[in-house]
Amino acid sequence: MGDFATLVVQWQKTHGRNQLPWQNTRDPYRVWLSEIMLQQTQVATVKAYFARFLARCPDVASLAAASLDEVLGLWSGLGYYSRARNLHRCAQDVMQLHGGRFPQDAQTLQTLPGIGRSTAAAIASLCFSERVAILDANVKRVVTRVQGFDADVALAANARALWDVATALLPAPKRAAQDMARYTQGMMDLGATVCTPKKPQCELCPAQQLCVAAKLGEPTRFPVRSRKLKRSSQAIWMLWAQTRNGAVWLSRRPTPGVWAGLYCLPLFDSEQDLRLALPPAALEHLQCEPAFTHVLTHKDLHLHACRVALTSKTLLDGGPGKEGGDGRWVSAEEWPGLGLPAPIRKMLSRVD
Repeated sequence: MGDFATLVVQWQKTHGRNQLPWQNTRDPYRVWLSEIMLQQTQVATVKAYFARFLARCPDVASLAAASLDEVLGLWSGLGYYSRARNLHRCAQDVMQLHGGRFPQDAQTLQTLPGIGRSTAAAIASLCFSERVAILDANVKRVVTRVQGFDADVALAANARALWDVATALLPAPKRAAQDMARYTQGMMDLGATVCTPKKPQCELCPAQQLCVAAKLGEPTRFPVRSRKLKRSSQAIWMLWAQTRNGAVWLSRRPTPGVWAGLYCLPLFDSEQDLRLALPPAALEHLQCEPAFTHVLTHKDLHLHACRVALTSKTLLDGGPGKEGGDGRWVSAEEWPGLGLPAPIRKMLSRVD
């Protein structure tokens, strides 16, 4: 039995994930794009978005040159839209500040928008073999279980200590050039496929004999995290104004706030507020549909769609008042290419 890093490297060669579309490359653009997309998003979902994104923006130069609206449109449905805004800003910084080339060390990579310590380490280790540890949620789970790290990782001091623990597990410096990329990928793969949050498959783990949590027989005790975010809920009324030819009234959401920076139907806190925003002629055509729930990470949105099907744009006298007043009519050909929240896109795509 070898040391931990050697076991992970050997396991990854034969049992790890080696066929994902962003693997088997040292291209930092593709690795970076996949790392950002995979934050808070499942691999199965990311695959289609990754391919579509590369078809339009195959390199950092094309992404930097694209408009933010186009980037948000490509991202629409992935959620956490600050990732897309930072992605666009990062591409522009790479072009303007680094001559179109990604920095090759994690410390410099962290100076770019949207790239934190773990993402920077992933790029630097996978693409440039830098000997740095990653510590995303999956890897954090592997490290705490293997080492029996039972300090509360919700506390900043313990989180910092865990980085030191993860660094101590890395391949030896003399092995970094040949092992770092596969080790980093192996840690991701272990956390995603074997060392899972519930019902980990310890019998399939290459490090079972070294793992403190496995020896204790309580792998799900780790990691220890006391602080949990409380879920909240919010009721939102949406004005869905659409003409016979498919044009819809959309306004850009303010930042910060729900769906910040995206194009959206005008939102209101109550049905009464929505009705007050419409002229009497438009109220005659208003129909409110049953509410449905859209689940965000820490909030449930209870969405009420109130639809106004119009024969003429003029019935709104230039647009609804209050919240919707800064919007515009967007044609049926244009709105599919804009950055829209997933539930709004699904509604507008509906065939009645």
